[in-house]
Amino acid sequence: MALINFINPATKYKWFNVIWIIAMFLFPIVLWLLPANLFDNTGFELCPSKALLNYECPGCGLTRAVMHVHHSEWGEAFYYNYGIVVIYPALIILWFFWLHKARKRHLKFLKK
Repeated sequence: MALINFINPATKYKWFNVIWIIAMFLFPIVLWLLPANLFDNTGFELCPSKALLNYECPGCGLTRAVMHVHHSEWGEAFYYNYGIVVIYPALIILWFFWLHKARKRHLKFLKK
């Protein structure tokens, strides 16, 4: 038995699912509108292993690499993390999967 009984609001409320679909479409657009170098050289370490242990984990630089790939700056993306060749296609597949699930939920709400 789970300690926390979590109910996904997108499956329970039609309005929440509509907001989720709108957010899914707006998120890539917002990323394109932001500059590609937004996360470059900020001086703020997001990675706990880098901040606490001064050791770069395999995920270090992926946020910056994703932003550069999103703006078609492949050289910059590879500079930050070579794992982007796996992660970015996986993110696109995940985005389509979530969008497909949200669309199916929306159609289910319309049938009620």
